[in-house]
Amino acid sequence: MGSNAAFLRWSTMLFVLGLGLSRLPSTKATSFKNAYATMMYVGTPRDYEFYVAVRVLLKSLSKLNVQADLVVIASVDVPLRWIRAFEEEDGAKVVRVENMENPYKHQDNFDKRFKLSLNKLYAWSLVDYDRVVMLDADNLFLQNTDELFQCGQFCAVFINPCVFHTGLFVLQPSTVVLKDMVHELQNGRENPDGADQGFIASYFPELLDKPMFHPPPNGTKLRGTYRLPLGYQMDASYYYLKLRWSVPCGPNSVITFPGAPWLKPWYWWSWPVLPLGLQWHEQRRQTLGYGAEMAVILIQSAIYLGVIAMTRLARPSFSKLCYRRSDKSINLVHNGLKIVALWCILAAYVTPFFIIPHTVHPLLGWFLYLLGSFALCSIAINVFLLPTLPVLVPWLGIVGALMVMAFPWYPDGVVRALIVFVYAFCAAPFLWASMVRIVASLQSSLEREAFLPARLVESSPNSWFNKLY
Repeated sequence: MGSNAAFLRWSTMLFVLGLGLSRLPSTKATSFKNAYATMMYVGTPRDYEFYVAVRVLLKSLSKLNVQADLVVIASVDVPLRWIRAFEEEDGAKVVRVENMENPYKHQDNFDKRFKLSLNKLYAWSLVDYDRVVMLDADNLFLQNTDELFQCGQFCAVFINPCVFHTGLFVLQPSTVVLKDMVHELQNGRENPDGADQGFIASYFPELLDKPMFHPPPNGTKLRGTYRLPLGYQMDASYYYLKLRWSVPCGPNSVITFPGAPWLKPWYWWSWPVLPLGLQWHEQRRQTLGYGAEMAVILIQSAIYLGVIAMTRLARPSFSKLCYRRSDKSINLVHNGLKIVALWCILAAYVTPFFIIPHTVHPLLGWFLYLLGSFALCSIAINVFLLPTLPVLVPWLGIVGALMVMAFPWYPDGVVRALIVFVYAFCAAPFLWASMVRIVASLQSSLEREAFLPARLVESSPNSWFNKLY
């Protein structure tokens, strides 16, 4: 019963795929015979960030004057305003496709963020082109790579000694190959990671034994499969070891960022943790700009400045609590106030991080974070009558860490990592001492007999009401 249902589902998918291929929009609007393609789908928590990354990729390719069309393979649920931006502002051709069913989504090691990554297989449907360079959104182009269109039916880079990377590969579109791939999906071809990387690597298992690609000087197109030089997919981690590029084979043309998803270069907090993030943002500044986020940045900055001004003019206090109860109740309230105070300080450092637009320039992002955390800390300082310096020790520590990591004259990445470790080791006692000082200050203030009533007397204009305490 289950096998019949699976057969029916895949048969329907093959039919829909064949129907969809026959209705793909023609890409003959220009004279270009080749294309750079990327894909866009939605359904992850980071859809907008990848939308921005795709737009920066398209604009950076246009800036390099590539002699090829720019194509976005977009799922049908991508918002229309994003589609219009790709077409009208970035000069790309958009091919709308149905999301491809992922038969590996129930594997134990499956990562849900790759559920729709098999849409990349639609690159083989772009049969109006002789060659297509398929790209992930996290590629940073340093120079024109049109010579890749001279490669054969399939070419990719081995950034891992044994497995090639599908962040950039060259292909010759073919509906025959695409239908065979879908057939292999139906038959359950082995896929180590359940994503496009594992499937395409298993579909071209012999690539490791193929010759290295060298573009013919006469411009002719090669046939067959080839390995691409590492310079076409320079893993950013290679840079961090020596803080410079030293890739010996092939032109240093394209940087890729295949690491942790929350440290992709478009996130403002990725720099200065990963120095190359600033290079990606410089590419964005020169192409797409930051107009979409500036309104939010200005509003948040105005709010934080207003909070700082208000805390300078007024000194509110949660200690204005009226009670004359048993010692047990007093101790309970005291402990509760301590916990609330510590949580408020923690929230002051955490909250700004999550409300800053994720894709702003790192310099703007860190400035806004430091301004926001300072403003919220000033509230905690005034509400709980805390000493200023201990509360701001983490703030000063973050500023110091940024300066240590952003220092531009380290000889290599090992020295940089050691100095960051030494800084963290030396800063830890100060952080601990500040926490002890904060708790002691709270305890001292709460234990003073006149603390709570005194705050109340200052705040209440009615003397008869004070007699109730």
